[in-house]
Amino acid sequence: MRKSLSVSARGLRKSFGRAVALGGLDLDVREGEVHGFLGPNGAGKSTTIRALLGQLTLDGGEARVFGLDPRAAASEVHDRLAYVPGDVSLWPGLSGGECIDILGGLQGHLDERRRDELIERFELDPTKRARTYSKGNRQKVALVAALACDADLYVLDEPTSGLDPLMEARFQAAVRERNDEGRTVLLSSHILDEVDALCDRVTIVRAGATVSTGTLSELRAGTRTTIEAVTPATPSGLAGLAGVADLDSTVTPGGVRTTLTASHDGLAKAVATVAASDPTELSVHPPSLEQLFLTHYGEER
Repeated sequence: MRKSLSVSARGLRKSFGRAVALGGLDLDVREGEVHGFLGPNGAGKSTTIRALLGQLTLDGGEARVFGLDPRAAASEVHDRLAYVPGDVSLWPGLSGGECIDILGGLQGHLDERRRDELIERFELDPTKRARTYSKGNRQKVALVAALACDADLYVLDEPTSGLDPLMEARFQAAVRERNDEGRTVLLSSHILDEVDALCDRVTIVRAGATVSTGTLSELRAGTRTTIEAVTPATPSGLAGLAGVADLDSTVTPGGVRTTLTASHDGLAKAVATVAASDPTELSVHPPSLEQLFLTHYGEER
């Protein structure tokens, strides 16, 4: 059964003077999924998120959040979502805890027990004034305020900017917990490992338009997998195999080291052919999200 859409955007268009920020962008986020939103700076991600939050008027297209117009029904939409920007500004004279309570009161419904647990998990001192916080600590305030809310949709725009790797891991765990409860997440991120670890589906955008969207498996179907093996002798039959490319064999003291890439359709036969040569080592490396991103963005550009 197809899930309903928490977010639906069709043909979004927005220009700022002569600069085109959105040139017909489409985006669907299904209820209950973690959806990755990928693209370099200037691709239109933040402008799209501002449109979904009802913060700007579009030149064309249609955006819907929970089936509602995010500008005309701003109160109803914001009562069900929580938002984390990539560059957080706080009230300098307030403590971190006071900022969390204000932000939490503006979005969703703050769970005080979860608030306290997240403050401890992110190692945040809520008694310090916001003016003393580093960028990472300001980001923690926004994350705690959002993730402590019982929201139906979490809109996260570069949410781990300024966090160290340990805090990034704790962020990922918190997002998984929210998603396990059935909550929907739209995650815009430059950290490809973060997207790879969390997201069910991904939309890649460039120059204000959608380049590709689908599950990571679907998107990787058009890319190539790397195979490496060490065998007693050079494997036979690989050179003429459909879908095999970049074939290279080198004699080493431990045997013949062979590397190659295989298409999605040719992968099974390529692995079977290598396996028939009695390998002492065999590794198969599916394309990384970075390779996928470059395939759909960098090479096209």
